[in-house]
Amino acid sequence: MLKNRFLATLFVVMLLFLAACGNTNTDQADSKEKKSEQKAEPTELILATTTSTQDSGLLDVLLPIFEAENNVKVKTIAVGTGQALEMGTKGEADVLLVHAPKSEEELVTSGDAVNRKRVMYNDFILVGPKDNPAGVSGEDINTAFQTISEVKANFVTRGDDSGTHKKELGIWTAVNIQPAGETYISTGQGMGASLQIANEKNGYILTDRATWLAQEKNLTNLEIVVEGGKDLMNIYHVMQVNPEKHDMVNSLDAERFVEFMVSSETQDVIESFGKEDYGQSLFFKYTE
Repeated sequence: MLKNRFLATLFVVMLLFLAACGNTNTDQADSKEKKSEQKAEPTELILATTTSTQDSGLLDVLLPIFEAENNVKVKTIAVGTGQALEMGTKGEADVLLVHAPKSEEELVTSGDAVNRKRVMYNDFILVGPKDNPAGVSGEDINTAFQTISEVKANFVTRGDDSGTHKKELGIWTAVNIQPAGETYISTGQGMGASLQIANEKNGYILTDRATWLAQEKNLTNLEIVVEGGKDLMNIYHVMQVNPEKHDMVNSLDAERFVEFMVSSETQDVIESFGKEDYGQSLFFKYTE
């Protein structure tokens, strides 16, 4: 009888031991699985955008939020809007954030871009030398351009087919002037670099307000001379490169990025960006 009790006790102990081992193995397996999930490599999303979103510092705030929420590493290529749109036509980017509405619409019509949505806006302004040799002021951008041309004051252009450059060329066309000569200085560079050149050359330049505010402290020779005109609104859109036409693009994360940019949480971040440092928003959320 004693022997039977001993065997029964031994059997129970063995069952408990096996159960413990099973739980340990399960816990270890769960732990390994969790670690595997934690170590999952982030996917890569290529964002082609304008230099203004980069130079203003807005992307430095927004992208870390998107990357953390979606386990994505965003590779940003900041160029002129024209170049960004061209990357879209070639399938060299996954998603675009740009500000040349007419050219954007052409990309959608061609089928190279889809899911285009309005994100935000600010405005264009004309800045110039503090001594203002052309004497321009007020809201009338067309009259300002005419006067600058007539007095042959220095005018700095990005010359890079960017959204700002396209806007500038549209104004020259509206006043029937083809700018040329030594006083029309083309930089072929982004907004921040072009503002620095205007500051050095004592020239006028069309810029978006966000980059101006972000760079103003370093532009000691310049000030705003024309602003507030109804034709100076600067609207930004986000869109996906069409995966049906360009099958190598990361369409899943591109769609997530579009939805992220127009979400109410992101829109609030956009509108608050810059207020603390500059006393005003650099961009405004776009409400219908």
